[in-house]
Amino acid sequence: MRVGTKARISTLWIVVLCNMLFADILNFITPGTIQGFMTGYAGSLRITSAILLGSAVLLEIPILMIYLSRVLERPANRLANVIAGVVTIVFTTVGGTVNLHSVFFTAVEVACMSLIVWYAWRWPAQDTVVRPG
Repeated sequence: MRVGTKARISTLWIVVLCNMLFADILNFITPGTIQGFMTGYAGSLRITSAILLGSAVLLEIPILMIYLSRVLERPANRLANVIAGVVTIVFTTVGGTVNLHSVFFTAVEVACMSLIVWYAWRWPAQDTVVRPG
């Protein structure tokens, strides 16, 4: 059975989002993290409204791309996924911590986003989908 490119890319965005969420959950339970947040710092970074808004916007990309990957037509879909994939790769690799679990999640996220960019870039003009049944 062949899965269409839209479904393949949308599913990879779901995997990316789940990895981001679980990485954040594990980061929250890392000793000292909550105490740092209570003082207004994430490591050496001062937590401000602008920082939180920027993080929210960047985290919205995978959420939005799950939907857009399903509904956009091929030309816009390709462009959106390549741009969103590259931006999210940069955000993920620059904004992470060096805890082993974070490095692991980042590697999985980057691998999935690289596949997203690759599938979008090589998207065939005629994308046939075989449906079961």
